Amino acid sequence: MKQILLVGLGGGAGSILRFLASKWLVQSAKGGFPLATFAVNVIGCLLIGLLIGWSYKHSALDADMRALLVAGFCGGFTTFSAFSLENMQLFQAGQYGTLLFYVLATLIIGFLAVYAGFWLTK
Repeated sequence: MKQILLVGLGGGAGSILRFLASKWLVQSAKGGFPLATFAVNVIGCLLIGLLIGWSYKHSALDADMRALLVAGFCGGFTTFSAFSLENMQLFQAGQYGTLLFYVLATLIIGFLAVYAGFWLTK
């Protein structure tokens, strides 16, 4: 139960920060490129990589802190960070076929799911 609450707390903070960052970046950006989402996803990927890398190197994050910071904050800030972490783990494990399938399936099916959602609301 404690870890569930920590994930919720971290997720709430990450979501609020994503919202604020997106609002600021949308106001600052010009053109059609989705800079806000792109920037948040890249920052989230960098952050989850830093947290996991630092944790592995220093054995520093216990299960509660991983729940708060990795699953919660990074997950709330962007789910793309968790997706990227899983891809890195598949790569490190030499599971290249699974990695390729996961990336392509996630991108293609994710796009199709968004399209289907829009189509279903017409």
